[in-house]
Amino acid sequence: MVTYSLDELLKEASMKFNIKAHRLFTPQGGEIDDINLIRDDDVMYVSSGEDFTWTRKDILCHCKNSDWVTLNVGGKYFSTTRSTLINKEPMSMLARMFTENDQKECRILPSKKDRNGAYLIDRSPTYFEPLLNYLRHGQLIVDPVLNPIGILEEARFYGIEGAVSILEETIIDDEKKKRNIISLSRKDVLKALMPTTTKSELRFQGVNLVGADLSRLDLRNINFKYANLQGCNLTGANLTCCCLERADLSGANLEGAQLVSVKMACANLEAANLQSCNFEDPGGRNVNMEGVNLKNANLKGSNMAWVNLRVATLKHAILKDCDLRWAVLAGANLECCDLSGSDLYETNLRGANLKDAVFDQMLTPLHMSQTIR
Repeated sequence: MVTYSLDELLKEASMKFNIKAHRLFTPQGGEIDDINLIRDDDVMYVSSGEDFTWTRKDILCHCKNSDWVTLNVGGKYFSTTRSTLINKEPMSMLARMFTENDQKECRILPSKKDRNGAYLIDRSPTYFEPLLNYLRHGQLIVDPVLNPIGILEEARFYGIEGAVSILEETIIDDEKKKRNIISLSRKDVLKALMPTTTKSELRFQGVNLVGADLSRLDLRNINFKYANLQGCNLTGANLTCCCLERADLSGANLEGAQLVSVKMACANLEAANLQSCNFEDPGGRNVNMEGVNLKNANLKGSNMAWVNLRVATLKHAILKDCDLRWAVLAGANLECCDLSGSDLYETNLRGANLKDAVFDQMLTPLHMSQTIR
């Protein structure tokens, strides 16, 4: 039987059962008022006018025998099965709403129902639909007109972790496509380096070098201002007199690199590896790293004499066995920083945050004038 309206369906039901059919109900007791909510394999109950109600016993019995539930999400109805809501993401909020307990009874978290018996969820139906389809078949298909950020927020609300991971990667990829960012390789950098002299200031300002292998290259005098060097391999590279202001070097490996006279103000070096780096210039030119982010960075054994690290963030950084003579750390955040074995002779620590910092086996004792304004 094919019908195109609710009235037509009620008319056919009246003829088939020889009653005056007035109302249709779902097995859950919710009244059906929209023909679009009905699927081919749905079980429905027809009434000649009396209310169709369930006792708690009826509900528990039904939960054992029926898998279908109806959700009213932001005013839009969605019919699905309990197994769909539970199997794919068993730890999600939706799964917990309809998980059976030890007695195989339907354990439903507190949730109000509308007049049709559908469970009310005050969230966006537009962003809920792709998540429900993801729970059905495991593929997250997003309509191009939808904002993936909106779907991500809904996925986090419902606790659908699989969709969260997919959406986070999608958003990052979309951002890269929007900015039309192309990551340069070692080969691309070498092509630019070969025709120039070491004294020439080569401009790599704002370029994307994420993950590039630039180890042991002579990169003197290059302008890397605002460049993206995340996860870049710069071990043993010569970065003397380079401009790295506001560059992103988070997670980069600069072990053994030459950083003489570099300009690094406000650069991001979070979680970077700077072990055994040399910052000291015999000619007396100082390195400016004012406001740099070195949170969780490893600078063990580095020569940082005369370095300007004013108001820098070094929380949880490793500065063991470092040469910090005459360095400026005024106003720096050194919370939980490991400075054991370091040389802090005449280091300016005035106004620095030294909470839980480690100063074991110091080569020279700290003076009160170094730490107090």
